[in-house]
Amino acid sequence: MAGGGRPQGPQMTAVWPTKDDRMFDPVPKHDGPILTIVLIAMAGLPGTGKSRLARLLARDLGAVMLSVDPVEDAFLRAGAVHDDVTGLGAYLAVESVAQENLLLGNAVIVDAVNDHPAARQQWIDLAARTATRLWFVEVYLADERLHRERLVARGSRYPALPEPGWDSLAERARALADWSGPRLRLDASLDDAELLAAAKDWLDG
Repeated sequence: MAGGGRPQGPQMTAVWPTKDDRMFDPVPKHDGPILTIVLIAMAGLPGTGKSRLARLLARDLGAVMLSVDPVEDAFLRAGAVHDDVTGLGAYLAVESVAQENLLLGNAVIVDAVNDHPAARQQWIDLAARTATRLWFVEVYLADERLHRERLVARGSRYPALPEPGWDSLAERARALADWSGPRLRLDASLDDAELLAAAKDWLDG
């Protein structure tokens, strides 16, 4: 449900009960000082453009961008098996580095599919441990043809991590469709300037 009373266009949707709920603020039990640094967790299917938006936001905000895919690729190059354990290890490695940066006072943007509830809970828990405000930003493409084209155009980005095929996205798409938690949803058919402006407008609120 879109909330907050702000007009919604076809390419930008806020999914939370009220505008004030757009940020998680799980900090009451934290013993140390409250940090004002933000954790932004990206979400979305491969090929939608979430990494593109993550880079735009990182440059603009001066945030640390941490991507799961290159970490998983490094594990595979080191001889790890391409399985769920290695994928989980990549998420956990990014979580550890994100925590260190948040405690240093750096804003962090996590670039990952985050389709599974457990993956998203990981960032909620991290925000609670570090007294950090958390936003989820989901990037999607309503135009299926454009999504297919972008997925193919990526080619092979990493030496060891295989690229997902179009048919492999169906299960992840269903998982994201079942997500009912608060987040900002952006259609990445926008150009870079529009995409960044839309994200910043909502995050700055």
